[in-house]
Amino acid sequence: MEAAKEKNTNSNSKLTHDTSSQVKIPFYAWKVLGVLSLVATMVMYAETMLIPAIPDLIKDFGTSYSMSSGAVMTPIAGKLSDIYGKKKILLAIMAIYTIGVSTAGFANNISFMLVARAIQGIGMSMFPIAFSLIRDQFLREKISIGQGIITSMFASGAVIGLSVGGTIIQHFGWQATFFTIIPISISLLIVIWRFIRVTQNP
Repeated sequence: MEAAKEKNTNSNSKLTHDTSSQVKIPFYAWKVLGVLSLVATMVMYAETMLIPAIPDLIKDFGTSYSMSSGAVMTPIAGKLSDIYGKKKILLAIMAIYTIGVSTAGFANNISFMLVARAIQGIGMSMFPIAFSLIRDQFLREKISIGQGIITSMFASGAVIGLSVGGTIIQHFGWQATFFTIIPISISLLIVIWRFIRVTQNP
């Protein structure tokens, strides 16, 4: 009898595994993942691109420099997205982020730069909303795939920021690093506004 129970348990486990492996991820979920992956890559690129330029910034502004982040804004953004909707808050954050990027390239003193970078740092609060959207779009059996891809974009964006950012700074100056982000940020903002809709899978 015990053997029969064990056999039945193994059979049910195998059936569950087979069913899970046969679940297909909807095309729209992949589209949302692609857009959010680009957002994650862009933000991490922006957070690391200026690292090679720190000596130049110290020289230009005659002071020490430290990077800002949106860590304080992260839990606030998550709460606001629950109240007002994830897409609305994501668009608002993207708009604020674009303003921060656009103004940072014109900074002519350290105070201006720090304010612009603080505004830009709000972009880090996009990540909890992005993970939440992935949970909404992907079936429970496949959520780990979407979250894993988004997470991998952190490292990819950082690598791009250090390598590409260094090249841009060397040839065009640190201001140009910000100007390269502006069209990307605006394009992603339009794509999210026009083509991303918030749905939820069971």
